[in-house]
Amino acid sequence: MTLSRSDASRQLEGAGLRAKRALGQNFVVDPNTVRRIARLANIEGHGHVVEIGAGLGSLTLALAETNAQVTAVEVDDSLIPLLTENVGHLDNVRIVHADAMKIHWAELLSGSNEWALVANLPYNVATPLVADILDFVPNVKRMLVMVQKEVGERFSASPSTEAYGALSVKVAFYASARVVGLVPASVFLPRPNVESALVEIVRHPQPLDSELSPQQLFSLVKMGFAKRRKMLRGALAGRVTPEQFDAARIAPTARAEELTVHDWIRLAHVVGVSE
Repeated sequence: MTLSRSDASRQLEGAGLRAKRALGQNFVVDPNTVRRIARLANIEGHGHVVEIGAGLGSLTLALAETNAQVTAVEVDDSLIPLLTENVGHLDNVRIVHADAMKIHWAELLSGSNEWALVANLPYNVATPLVADILDFVPNVKRMLVMVQKEVGERFSASPSTEAYGALSVKVAFYASARVVGLVPASVFLPRPNVESALVEIVRHPQPLDSELSPQQLFSLVKMGFAKRRKMLRGALAGRVTPEQFDAARIAPTARAEELTVHDWIRLAHVVGVSE
């Protein structure tokens, strides 16, 4: 059983609550959608799942139906009683009242070395949260996140496309990503003004280059994309010399969006030798 729109509305009204814009709250209130997400998460009958932004527990209920062990994280004090009422009775659900941007991940995920993360993420949290997990939480092996469509496109973008940027390079360094579905605004309460996308992110067994410092790589990438309309010889002026471009087999007249993650890795190696 999951929550319908009328269920969610009744519970919020009964508690004198409404969605908080500051927290980017848009609750999923369509049973078919949450079951679809649970199915795409590929956690049936096994595994540990952490859900960020559990809200009222609609998606939590669908995840629990798979018999996975679900850790439901929610930051909003006022929603914890409703979340507890809806899912607290389930043996395979643990509720954690915490801010995912400040949480101690090693402690939260201590029960297993292999986790899936499933979440309906607001715009202001999606990018930094996914980036932090890729950088610092290696036991999250895969993610299925529902985000604004444009954010989802950035996670999975290919070189020489409008959505491709520093975030795309970071994701590609650690994982493979693809948009697995779109979600209409009509399944949310309140209804947002944008379409959402479901993005699957599956971590590589190892980052694409285990010898290269990620900090060194991503600082170079970030610098390149900070002036994405400029040629790299301008965008990376003072950081990369003509000789280093040549050694890395990168055209200095190229723009950041034209480089694959492997190109960036090669350039970072050359630059790193002289730093």
